[in-house]
Amino acid sequence: MSVAQHLQKFGNHLILGISGTQLSDEDKRALSELQPVGVIFFAKNFLDDATYEIWLQTFRELIDQIREYAERDSMFFSLDHEGGRVVRTPVPITRFPYALSLQSRSRQVAQATAVELQSLGINLSWAPVADIYSHPENPVIGSRAFGTTAETAAKWAREYYLGLQESGILACAKHFPGHGDTSQDSHLELPILDLTKEDLRDRELIPFNALIAEQIPLIMTAHILFPKIDPDVPATLSRTILTNILREELGFSGVIVSDDLDMKAIADRFTTKGTIAQAINAGCDLFIISRNINSSSLERTYHIAQDFGDSLANGSLNDSVVAAAQQRIEKLLAVTPQYIVRTLDQETLTQHAELAIASSYQEIG
Repeated sequence: MSVAQHLQKFGNHLILGISGTQLSDEDKRALSELQPVGVIFFAKNFLDDATYEIWLQTFRELIDQIREYAERDSMFFSLDHEGGRVVRTPVPITRFPYALSLQSRSRQVAQATAVELQSLGINLSWAPVADIYSHPENPVIGSRAFGTTAETAAKWAREYYLGLQESGILACAKHFPGHGDTSQDSHLELPILDLTKEDLRDRELIPFNALIAEQIPLIMTAHILFPKIDPDVPATLSRTILTNILREELGFSGVIVSDDLDMKAIADRFTTKGTIAQAINAGCDLFIISRNINSSSLERTYHIAQDFGDSLANGSLNDSVVAAAQQRIEKLLAVTPQYIVRTLDQETLTQHAELAIASSYQEIG
């Protein structure tokens, strides 16, 4: 298999970040050579100081260019769009409050959110958070979680997922097997949690179980080390956690996606040869490389793609394992709607704004 074929084969497992509101020459080259199956957007991909019509038209042109250079009719167009502080889009897209305050309005807010995401051409939301706000000093999850107990987190995360699902947006539960009890931010360092499998079953896994029962299509890994479960590697690289627990014990048959490989908790590991093979062999199907945290350069992306090809060539990565992962991704992509970017009417936006205000004042239980 040629170098070009290896790059494209890795693209079948890649969600790639784009550098800005227009494609750079480097973006164009990466989209053409890697042909990623999807992209992830951030605030940098939207014109911030422009009218709705202008920034929306610019974003429409960006999506059209991505399709052109990736040469894919169907792609995952994804966004972190949880509400609260995790919102990337300019106004008038609604600023819904953080998950912890939604409670009984979770499903309604998700339905409204889905309408707005569709209008942006987005078909995949990296939500809901299935973590539990169990550590009061958690610097990265906190109020992004739907509850402070396993039961409340499970109940409202499930409602939010169903709202997205019935409104035509793919959802992803995160961050498996649970990021809510950490006191460290995996964007900055590798968190360590001294929990046993029994501890996870009693608390962290309960929301994920509820979402798996409703057939959520994607679950995102956590870049966290659980030394009492797998002392050697974080969850993203752990066969014990992703295959033995998530696949076999919980029965999840959908797509497992890594959290961003640019996050400092794990970024250095992916400069080591064989790491991408280790992640796929552990159970990861799909990988996010955002180019948004450590570097906007594509050097790391190409390094990982080359490592993928080398691993196939030297046999450390089995073709059948890659084929099974690709089959799960293609099966999901085949039923993923491809939306046209369009302007939302003022009445819809006003209704959503009123819903956001009402959701902000709910009593948290």
